[in-house]
Amino acid sequence: MHETLWFLIVGSVLVFMGVAATTFKRLPCSTAMFYLAIGYALGPSGAALLHIDVVADAHILRVVTEIALLVSLFAIGLRLRVQIFDPLWWLPLRLGVLAMLITIPLLTLFGVYGLHLGWGAALLLAAILAPTDPVLAHDVQVHDPGDLDLLRFALSGEGGVNDGIALPFAMLGLALCALPDSAATASGGAISHASAGMSAGVSAALNWRFAGSALWGVAGAVAIGGALGGATTHAVTWLRTRHAQALGLEGFFALGLIELSYGAAQLAQTYGFLAVFAAGVAMRRVEHRASGERSPRNAIGTVDSEDVVATAADPDKAHAYMAESVLGFTIELERIAEAAVMTTIGNVLATLHMPLFTWQSVALIVVLFVLVRPVAVELSLTGSRAAHAQRRLMSWFGIRGIGSFYYLAYALEHGPAAQIVPLAPLALAVVACSVVVHGVSATPLMNWYHRLRGPER
Repeated sequence: MHETLWFLIVGSVLVFMGVAATTFKRLPCSTAMFYLAIGYALGPSGAALLHIDVVADAHILRVVTEIALLVSLFAIGLRLRVQIFDPLWWLPLRLGVLAMLITIPLLTLFGVYGLHLGWGAALLLAAILAPTDPVLAHDVQVHDPGDLDLLRFALSGEGGVNDGIALPFAMLGLALCALPDSAATASGGAISHASAGMSAGVSAALNWRFAGSALWGVAGAVAIGGALGGATTHAVTWLRTRHAQALGLEGFFALGLIELSYGAAQLAQTYGFLAVFAAGVAMRRVEHRASGERSPRNAIGTVDSEDVVATAADPDKAHAYMAESVLGFTIELERIAEAAVMTTIGNVLATLHMPLFTWQSVALIVVLFVLVRPVAVELSLTGSRAAHAQRRLMSWFGIRGIGSFYYLAYALEHGPAAQIVPLAPLALAVVACSVVVHGVSATPLMNWYHRLRGPER
């Protein structure tokens, strides 16, 4: 009976979301909020059908969240249809790199002197919360390939870039947590003790080898993902247009490219998330060069339902057809992954053995949303062509979600539990608040932005 009940629950949720998806787009709420509530209701406080422990189940949580991020990052890369050297890329790069490099030290200092954490725990918490979410920002993402709105492009690209770049800071935080002095707090006379621990840790970890590893991690990931994305896309379209081979099964191709990019990047000790994002960008770049200034839909034209192969093998349409087919498949996967992970997070909130909203977590939420994110955005976009309204919205929509949950699960799996378990309610409180607050505000704020900007160009 228990198994039958699960079939009924999952089936009802999926059918309901399929029917209500359009309604959610018009309401000041998000699908992530709905999944979060479902997960919570399935926990001990509700139906008591699901009990996920964020500490005991850290490994499986990390794997599930990792898969969700990979699919989403690839889908984001496919949406960004802009020339590689177009100046528009500077906005997401500034937000994804510079804003994160500002966010991490500011949050670390607040963690030490505001939350009285050790330097290692504070740095790790900052690394967990620094990446913005590439999955939950449906209302603020680019609408379709070729959407050149500066705000949407910048926020979408930011989510694709910073999820991978946060890894070295999380690793450094874990290394500092493992040091004997890292448990010292920053209160009273312990400040000097914590500072000594930080100095020892930084001198051991922040050296030329670490810096070189970080640079290789970024450059190598971009090169590997870009090369695999471009080469495999060229190979498949060549087989289709020249030999009428490799037709169909775009879903297999998409999953294969995601896994190849991630696996090759991991093997080369680079940042796999960034490689998967680069693979998606490279596939779209191949399509863009083949289609020119025509939109993918115009390049494809009318598809004969009785002879789809003719479109897939047409030299003028093959690139656009494959890119759009792969994008459609990954978007569907992304929605399923969002449902699974957000339901999981909701259940983790219900089963958490520690209080979620304390003065520390509330202070962290306020500082991150109201102070750190706006400062990081303003400093990183100094001299850019982003308008005042666009900067304000970029400052607000620093959505935290699945990316932060991944790094939390990663830290719980690989780090010392005594240091990291106390960080779980802080990180989860930020994620839960972001899902609700940003979910409620996204639709009205973006509607206001669209009215301000006038008709789409």
